[in-house]
Amino acid sequence: MAPDKMIRMGNQIAAFFRTQPGIDPAVKTLEHITDFWEPRMRQQLRDYVADGGAGLDPEVIAATKMMA
Repeated sequence: MAPDKMIRMGNQIAAFFRTQPGIDPAVKTLEHITDFWEPRMRQQLRDYVADGGAGLDPEVIAATKMMA
């Protein structure tokens, strides 16, 4: 996937969960990415964060760092 699309998708997920009361947006972002992104997409995200994660919402970066 193109990095800009991956960034946009991840940031949209985090932005949605940030509006939900009483939850940890990073945890919910992680759950969503784990449930709905295929393994290659998750690996690309991990690699992108390892390279600095430019443009990613801090919640996406936190979620990525929690991935097993």
